[in-house]
Amino acid sequence: MNTLAHRRRSGGGALLRIVLWLIVLVVLAWLATFALGRGGGDAAATLPMPTDAQIKQGEYLARLGDCAACHTAPGGKAFAGGLPIASPIGTIFSTNITPDPKTGIGSYTYGQFERAVRRGIKPSGQTMYPAMPFPSFSRVSDQDIQALYAYFMRGVTPVEQDNLPNRIHWPLSMRWPLTYWRWLFAPKVEPMQVAMSQHPVLARGEYLVEGLGHCGACHTPRAFTLQERSLGNSPLFLSGGESDNWVAPSLRGEPASGLGSVTDAELVTVLKSGRSERSAIFGSMYDVVEHSTQFMSDDDLTAVATFLKSLTPSRQETPVTYDQATRDALFAGKVSAPGAQLYIDNCATCHRTDGHGYGYVYPALAGNPIINGDDPRSVIRLVLHGGTMPSGRDAPSQFSMPAFRDRLTDHEVAEILTFVRSSWGNRGGVVDAQLVAHMRGLPPAGEPMMTGYDPRAGRPGATPATQH
Repeated sequence: MNTLAHRRRSGGGALLRIVLWLIVLVVLAWLATFALGRGGGDAAATLPMPTDAQIKQGEYLARLGDCAACHTAPGGKAFAGGLPIASPIGTIFSTNITPDPKTGIGSYTYGQFERAVRRGIKPSGQTMYPAMPFPSFSRVSDQDIQALYAYFMRGVTPVEQDNLPNRIHWPLSMRWPLTYWRWLFAPKVEPMQVAMSQHPVLARGEYLVEGLGHCGACHTPRAFTLQERSLGNSPLFLSGGESDNWVAPSLRGEPASGLGSVTDAELVTVLKSGRSERSAIFGSMYDVVEHSTQFMSDDDLTAVATFLKSLTPSRQETPVTYDQATRDALFAGKVSAPGAQLYIDNCATCHRTDGHGYGYVYPALAGNPIINGDDPRSVIRLVLHGGTMPSGRDAPSQFSMPAFRDRLTDHEVAEILTFVRSSWGNRGGVVDAQLVAHMRGLPPAGEPMMTGYDPRAGRPGATPATQH
């Protein structure tokens, strides 16, 4: 018995030693972030008084960087922060980046601003959450960072508004481990250089897409440690990702699910106006067009399109060829195919029986890259919750997709989308009703349903659809 008790005491002592060693290692790791986590740059660096031209250039660059989309809450003042950003570890609220010295960035030196934007380091030395796309901004030139600083200090109205606390549970709320994330995954600050052999338009497009445009933040897949799996020069770059339960499609040259079937001119039109002859912007790209791309110069829009169209496919696909069989069947009143009658009742008025829609108003479903992608979550969400296209340059009108979640069951939504994804030559595949049920439980925060636009939804005696 004494031997057994001795063994128990010995085992308990070993466990205690392990716990103590773990505590020591954590403390040492924490201290290392102070000793080694400076991150480069000169926090004390200053700039001379900016010129009016520099401030104006900074305003344009802030448009290119889409700063307003994240740092302006719905109904809030410009750049005052407070927008909730969903992340796998919790909700992160954007910060006040107006020049208010108390609650904003008004007391930042140029060096502190540069370290925050390009290195993800706060004036306190803490590392920012990568919701701030500082890995992309590490490619931005010194001249452009200086112009941005001039604009935010001299061209933005100060707003006194305290930052909201993030909703991240401990221990993930601890900041110091982010220093190790930055060491491992954030690139060095190396502004992009134009190769002598590179065409200037292509080089400009690459600079905008990989830098201030930070397109990869949504359109590049991420690893389980949340870093973008590529920041350029890889088939993974811009090969498709996700953001807030929206699927961000590939911006590479896949002919079915990417930009392979989209012309340079069509891409410029979509970025400028939020729509084209056969497509329309929805979801997270609404903010991109609303706050950023519609303000880009024609030269920069052309450069972006030129660069994106230069990207080779990340996977092999055959082009989608239009098949008239579905159009002929629907036109003849043959609706025996699963989902055909539901499509006629709910979708054909806008998207037509031939799947071509109406140019610049209701997008085509036939050959649509979103319809032909492997992941149907975006179209499920759009059918359930509805959406409105942005008003862009040269296209001030807005058209809405009504929400169908109160009228259609999960099975009916799945049946309609399976029909759409397999008609007119589309080959997107089957949609599962269980996935629809999951997406039904994820209403877009802060976005009203569009059901009110559909007169049938409010007809007398109507009852909500029964969920399956």
